[in-house]
Amino acid sequence: MPKVDETVIGFAVYEDATEYLGISEVSLPEISNMTEEISGAGIGGKFESVILGAIEAMTTTFNFRTVTKNAIKLNEPREHHIDLRAAQQQKDTVKGKIEVVQVKHILTLMPKKLNPGKVATASAAEVSGEYATSYYATYINGEKVIEIDPLNYIYFVNGKDYLADVKKALGK
Repeated sequence: MPKVDETVIGFAVYEDATEYLGISEVSLPEISNMTEEISGAGIGGKFESVILGAIEAMTTTFNFRTVTKNAIKLNEPREHHIDLRAAQQQKDTVKGKIEVVQVKHILTLMPKKLNPGKVATASAAEVSGEYATSYYATYINGEKVIEIDPLNYIYFVNGKDYLADVKKALGK
């Protein structure tokens, strides 16, 4: 059944069951795998090898329209457990119907930087916060599709933990 992903209808961000209001957008962490350049005897040159389950440091960015207590709260120097929920619009091209897809992102963050933005009449302050991200998971319609947890050797994608054998080899 062909379906076309169209847009995010709306989203909400929660910490400890409290909704953060005034967030204009969130840039989720990029998952960038670590690599090692390989060269040596028996290799006609060099190639880049992706290291299984090893990732570069992840960063999440929150953008606020104005300076708020919630923006300041996220700058408290402690772990923040964030639940970001989105309603996405998808079109079923066979039935000609619009469907809503539930997407939930779970994040563990520590503040790195707070930019209090600008002050100008009749305009957004463009406040932003940047956060070191030590845990990231995504659920689509209740099904876990990705979980990245470097501290616990978890690199889970579409039903498989690619670090399970590594944990076993390490006795974890």
